[in-house]
Amino acid sequence: MRFVILGSGSSGNAAVVECGPLRLMIDAGLSAKQLNLRLAQVGIAADSLDGILLTHEHGDHVRGLKIFLKQHRLPVYATAATAQVVREAGIEGCQWKVFEGGRAFAIGAAIIDSFTTQHDAVDPVGFVIHHQSKRLGVLSDTGFITRNVTANLRDLDGLFVEANYDEALLEADTKRPWSTKQRISSRHGHLSNTQVLELVSEIAHPALTRVVLGHLSADCNGPQLALRLLRECLTSLGHPHTQIHCASPSEPSEWFAL
Repeated sequence: MRFVILGSGSSGNAAVVECGPLRLMIDAGLSAKQLNLRLAQVGIAADSLDGILLTHEHGDHVRGLKIFLKQHRLPVYATAATAQVVREAGIEGCQWKVFEGGRAFAIGAAIIDSFTTQHDAVDPVGFVIHHQSKRLGVLSDTGFITRNVTANLRDLDGLFVEANYDEALLEADTKRPWSTKQRISSRHGHLSNTQVLELVSEIAHPALTRVVLGHLSADCNGPQLALRLLRECLTSLGHPHTQIHCASPSEPSEWFAL
C-alpha cells in the first residue's frame, strides 16, 4: 500500500491511495484542472482510478467533483446524507455507492472501515483502509477526538490527519473575527496541534511508520512548528523512527509507502 497527497489546505483537499492495482481518490476539493494536473505529476492517469471516497460535502473537499466526473466516469462512495447534499448542490450524474457511516465495506481487495467524526457537516466520516496486512488511517476535518475515533485509529501503519491550527497563533490572529475563531476551535471545527499530539500519544506504536499532517492553516499554523511538536511527541513516546511530513496545499507530496 502507498498513498500520495495531491493537496491539502483550505483551498482544497485530495489524496490517492494505492492498494496493489486498486486506486482510490479521497475527496476532490481541488479544481478538476488541478486534479488532472497533479494526478499526472504523480504518475497516475485519471481514468485508472477505481473510485472516489468522500469524507464530507464542504467545498474544499468536493470543489472539483462536478467537472471531474464529467471527464471521468467513476463511482463515488459517500454516506446517504452526504450524497444528498452533494446532489442538491448540482453535482449530478454520479455513480453513487452509498455506505453507512460507522460500517465497513469492500472495494476490490481493500476493506474500508468508516467512522463518524465531529465537524459542522451533514454526516462527516474518516476512513481506515486495509489492504493485505497494512492499515492507513485518514482523519480529515474534525473538531474533537472521540473514543470511537481513537479506537478506530489504533494499530495503524500510516496516518494522514489534519493539524489545522496552533492555539496561541489562532488566539493572536487579527484577521479572523471572534465568531470564526470559535467555530474553528469548537467540537465541530478543526483539530489543533495539541489535539493531534493527544491522538498520536494514544495510538503510536512501533509499527506506525509514517504520519502525514494536512489542512494546516496558512495564518494559524506552520509546517516547522507542527512537525517540531510532533517529532518531540513521538520521541518522548519512544518512537523516533516514525517518519513525519506536512502536506502542501499547492503541490503534490511524494509517494508514501507503508
